[in-house]
Amino acid sequence: MYELLITEKPQAAAKIAAALADGKAIKESLNRVPYYKVTHKGKDIVVVCAVGHLYGLEQKEGVKKWAFPVFDIEWRPSYETKKSAAFSKGYLMTIKKLSKDAKEFTVATDYDIEGEVIGLNVIKHACKQKDAARMKFSTLTKPDLVEAYENKSKRLDWGQANAGEARHYLDWYNGINFSRALTSSYKSTGGFKILSIGRVQGPALKIVVDKEREIKAFKPVPFWQIELIGKVNGGDIDAWHIKDKFWEKKEADSVMGKVKGKKKGRVEKIEKNQFKQNPPNPFDLTSMQVEAYRVFRIHPKDTLAIAQELYTAGYISYPRTSSNQLNPKIGYSKVLSLLSNQDKYKELCSKLLKGKLNPNNGTKTDPAHPAIYPTGIDPELDERSFKIYDLIVRRFMSTFGEPAVRETMKINVDVNKEIFVAKGTRTIEKGWFEYYGSYVRLEEEELPKVKENDIVNIKKIELLSKETQPPKRYTPASIIKELEKRGLGTKATRASIVDTLFHRNYVHGSSSIEATELGISTIETLEKYVPHIIDEAMTRHFEDEMEEIREGKKNKDEVLSEAKQDITNVIKDFKKHEKDIGEGLKQAHWQSKDTMNTLGSCPVCKEGSLMIRSGKFGAFAACSNYPKCKTTMSIPNNARIKSTKKTCEICGYPMVLELRKKSAKEFCLNPNCKSKHVEGKAGKEAKAVATGKIEKKCPKCGKNLALRSSIYGKFYGCTGYPKCKHIEKLVEEKK
Repeated sequence: MYELLITEKPQAAAKIAAALADGKAIKESLNRVPYYKVTHKGKDIVVVCAVGHLYGLEQKEGVKKWAFPVFDIEWRPSYETKKSAAFSKGYLMTIKKLSKDAKEFTVATDYDIEGEVIGLNVIKHACKQKDAARMKFSTLTKPDLVEAYENKSKRLDWGQANAGEARHYLDWYNGINFSRALTSSYKSTGGFKILSIGRVQGPALKIVVDKEREIKAFKPVPFWQIELIGKVNGGDIDAWHIKDKFWEKKEADSVMGKVKGKKKGRVEKIEKNQFKQNPPNPFDLTSMQVEAYRVFRIHPKDTLAIAQELYTAGYISYPRTSSNQLNPKIGYSKVLSLLSNQDKYKELCSKLLKGKLNPNNGTKTDPAHPAIYPTGIDPELDERSFKIYDLIVRRFMSTFGEPAVRETMKINVDVNKEIFVAKGTRTIEKGWFEYYGSYVRLEEEELPKVKENDIVNIKKIELLSKETQPPKRYTPASIIKELEKRGLGTKATRASIVDTLFHRNYVHGSSSIEATELGISTIETLEKYVPHIIDEAMTRHFEDEMEEIREGKKNKDEVLSEAKQDITNVIKDFKKHEKDIGEGLKQAHWQSKDTMNTLGSCPVCKEGSLMIRSGKFGAFAACSNYPKCKTTMSIPNNARIKSTKKTCEICGYPMVLELRKKSAKEFCLNPNCKSKHVEGKAGKEAKAVATGKIEKKCPKCGKNLALRSSIYGKFYGCTGYPKCKHIEKLVEEKK
């Protein structure tokens, strides 16, 4: 008989087994699933892993598949209901087998709501137990894991477990019932399209659509500014009229009349002010995602995935935290001492270790985990993962730094009684900037050294005509921050919620998020007939109630009963307006499809548009003016093609964007565009290869290379294809 210890992932099982083993962990396998036998202080332990959620919610047998509203659901093994989860069967069968000879059970999944649900389901359904002991840890390092095991709680965290179950039930109730209602309404019009809307997805989409409405309703207002460019004491100076914006051109013209033709100005006043800039707070998940997007343009979902890998490898603490506070229990000196073994951090850590270590903690807390911090273990990482790791390390170090001291300087320049102001800011003492390094990215603009009455030589004074700008669209990072501010979703789900909006074609864009016609019309339709589905306040209400369940202040069944009643009432309203809702959604779908399939104006007939069409051999672009215009063009298959709303500067054909999972490429649709042909020596060589005058060998297999053509232009490809897939670009000579 032994104790069965259940982890969330294979990597965690290996680390926990190694940490607890008095000697060496014995690795065995069952159903091709690894598990570990260890002895810890004379006690036999078997460590086995799940692979995330081994169980998922499904409606009970006997309930009509497309019925709604439906609330008769149960936990079922994921492999039974999802093809993508077929691999999980072996893991579940292994846990079931090993549980038969176990006398004690310990859950060591990630210590958060999702981890608690995973652990609960395994204990309840696979191991047939009512409860289990619980390990709680924030890093997968040996000291933390041993401490977590030796101080484990005797029971599961039932607050987290009940809150997690409630969240899964609520998400299922809302997502399935409302998505079925939307699909049914579309079907009532004679068409068919599976549509979805989720508990948080609906309000999140409305936030993006509301921003789009603001932008469309925006009317620019003209204003004028007057700029002075000159020199003083050998240094350049850029100053603006003290009024800044002139909303009446007459007033701006009057000022210009006074300063026109003036060649000299006088320094009238100098103001200097020093201020302290405190170190940043430690990272919680959202602030890390926002910062990673700011400095690297890595999308929040990818940042979380990388951070999760860093955690399971033992390099950082648990990333799914809403706390921006570090706890002294983690041992600041110990972490910095370990980091100092890495050459790139050695000098900085040594400097910090000489002073007092008091992090500049924020105000946000998390009952399960502290802010994100490095463990100090020297990592082996690819370039992208190292970027996130380095950002976390430098953020951790900078929180212990001294405030930076900066100085602002204002110089007032008098030109015929009109005052122009030049502003500059410089860093006096680096403080924490030294630790955060290149990620600080603050503007440093130092003004020339001047004193009152110094003469400014004017190069020019210019009247600039401008307009107010519309509100900016959300970026992948700022929408995450907005959802957090409004209390929608959780730290771990917000990125995936936004990702779902993209997959449903409700929004598009890479650097800025724009609502599609489908997204806008879906919100307009729901606002008109069933606004409850996208009610932000209602979603936030249930988020608050789930927190109260976790704290033991609310009963799970009461919250779910309230949700069922609300959903039932909404569905009644839905069914009253089913056809109207369906017509609105159908029209939105086709408008959106036309917009997304339009790549630009036809360059041949000038009347139609180039549209994405499907044929026997895949997708292609064709003129909408067919059969009058029979223009067709190739486009890459197995990729998403979008219009850039730009035309090629060389040939005038539409420019399009090819989107693949890990890349984006912009190119001209014209296969004969001169931009795709290489001139000079490389061009002559290509022609010689094509005509057989010279031979160019493949560096991989030794066969001849041949000149090939694609939508992107000419290239060399191996004649041994498909066995050898070597290709080479034609490199144009540098001038």
